[in-house]
Amino acid sequence: MKLSVKVQIRPRTLLAAVTALIFLVLLFGWNPFSSHRDLSGVLAEGYSEFETGVHRQSNGVYRVRALTRMPGVKSEMVEWWFADYMQTTEHYRRWHPTAHLWMDWENKKPGEIIGASHLVEEYIGEEVHRLRIQFVEPSEFLPDIQERPGRFVICAKAGALEEPMNFTTMCHIVRDTQWGAEMRSVFWMGHVSKREGNDNVFSIEGLLGNTWLARRLLISDQFAVDLMTHAIEEMGYLSDFLPGLYSAEQTLDASTAAPHQPRF
Repeated sequence: MKLSVKVQIRPRTLLAAVTALIFLVLLFGWNPFSSHRDLSGVLAEGYSEFETGVHRQSNGVYRVRALTRMPGVKSEMVEWWFADYMQTTEHYRRWHPTAHLWMDWENKKPGEIIGASHLVEEYIGEEVHRLRIQFVEPSEFLPDIQERPGRFVICAKAGALEEPMNFTTMCHIVRDTQWGAEMRSVFWMGHVSKREGNDNVFSIEGLLGNTWLARRLLISDQFAVDLMTHAIEEMGYLSDFLPGLYSAEQTLDASTAAPHQPRF
């Protein structure tokens, strides 16, 4: 005896299911469980297929990468620039003469960078942005990172200066080479979080802002390209003057610290 089972799908039920599926895709993307940070190739010893460019992930986050070669620079020089030297708007403008407008520090300690927030006003593309860039332990974004000589890694959360909202996470990985150094810059745009001080807190803004639809509407292709271009330009400017500046400042520090030698 054969059993025959007929399944009837009503048009309205099918339409409702399709509508719900489309709604979920718009909210969360094709892969709602994917990490908001694609870490592929970020700590690679060699080179990945995607070193410079922009790419929108399936969850709507925009990944921006830029590889900048820095002849004559060493990773310790870049660490010194961030942790020790850069203190004034004049210093900041030298880093990018046409795009950097103003800077200040919040919670900055001499010789340290983690826990400090860099307050800046700068052009990215044709628009001026006022940003708060909070530096964090690299392991917060790169759980597999290990300390190694000849490499400096700096990571941060970036958001609006006037509003307590972050919307980007970022890392710069500087490694020494035979001819100097190179910087691998990675930005993940579209991870929205409300902040209280240096802490992220749950919010409706963060819940809605992290949907695929919101990321798609708020982050344009042009802005991603502008950010990539800005990173390449500012790190290129830095590599032009950093070796000479570092050498001069180290010489000055050595002469200042040298004990007085009587002439007679």
